[in-house]
Amino acid sequence: MRGTRITFACLAVTSLALTACSTDQPEGGGTSAGEEAVGGESPAEGEFFVRADYERQLAQRDIEPTGDAAEPWLQAIEPEMVDTSQYAMEGPATVCFSNASVSNPWRVTGFITMQQQVEVFQESGEIGEFRVSDAADDDNKQISDIQAFVRSGDCDAIIISPSTTATLTPAVEAACESGAPVIVFDRGVNTDCPVTFIHPIGGYAYGADGAEFLVENLEPGDTVLALRILPGVDVLENRWAAAQEIFADSELEVLGDEFTGGDAAQIKDLVTQYLQRGDVDGIWMDAGDGAVAAVEAFEDAGADYPVMVGEDELSFLRKWQETDMTAIAPVYSNFQWRTPIHAAVRILNGEEVPAEWVLPQEPITEDDLDEFLEANEGLPSLHYAKFGGEDLPGFPDAWVDRD
Repeated sequence: MRGTRITFACLAVTSLALTACSTDQPEGGGTSAGEEAVGGESPAEGEFFVRADYERQLAQRDIEPTGDAAEPWLQAIEPEMVDTSQYAMEGPATVCFSNASVSNPWRVTGFITMQQQVEVFQESGEIGEFRVSDAADDDNKQISDIQAFVRSGDCDAIIISPSTTATLTPAVEAACESGAPVIVFDRGVNTDCPVTFIHPIGGYAYGADGAEFLVENLEPGDTVLALRILPGVDVLENRWAAAQEIFADSELEVLGDEFTGGDAAQIKDLVTQYLQRGDVDGIWMDAGDGAVAAVEAFEDAGADYPVMVGEDELSFLRKWQETDMTAIAPVYSNFQWRTPIHAAVRILNGEEVPAEWVLPQEPITEDDLDEFLEANEGLPSLHYAKFGGEDLPGFPDAWVDRD
């Protein structure tokens, strides 16, 4: 069902209030050392684990996308095309974008890429004005932003990256009723009214990539610590549910799943506490932008490096190369930020687009680590390797000189 599963890579959590740690229990919101190991049972079917969706996403990892592999932002997995001839227009288009936020490095990287793609179409005369509103992760502000776009009557196409699902659904539906084509990407909503919903494969695939790697590279009885950002966000819960499903069929001991708020200092402190209690052989993360802090905790403790699940942020990739640890970098394809701009232009040209535009989502492995680091040489640590903007006119300066 379109629109009912949110997919996104990171969520701003700097304002999240976390429970203070005590001297004898690690900080976080999951289970802690000494409690019954989690991951021994498959997740229960429910809001955050739908087995059919889980199985579909894992299968999609092995499906060859249509389109040119050199342009993964234009590829699609099993697309079902929809007619858009009713939206065809002449002249430069006004494209409006309601963004949830640019409150973390993944979103900053993507938004720069999006802006550079817009400039290409402005040069070609297909896009005129590009209007952007930033909701700063505030549902009410984003609802107001979308309403303002609709009331203006100026938007030839409306792109929306929702901050949350249920709360933003009515605003997206109102935008659809305005008559302008609506494009939703990154995170979904509970309606199929947008012309297209763009996203990588999804959270189950992301979580499974890391969990499978740990099972393959650890021994029976080895221990795994799961580090999570925050509870109740469905794509993050999907990632953890997929990991639980895979760990349940393994002989690994999952020490706990701990919420960190994505804060590097808390991640480092939490891992240190676990290491003081015994060995930690593997680290699984539902978002790896704090992975370096986890690795540094092992270094400070004089412990062997764990088998590590990070992400394609350059800080982690560089640490991985430097240490030669056993690791994998699941990705939530950052190049997806180009796709909505291409979709808007195609729709306003009356060309078909996929109703659900599922983009490829492939982790970075040891085999291609050096290749991606070389391609991103000179870019900042908070940059994401699979941003897909190397061919855009502003490369590399636009991403180096980020605000």
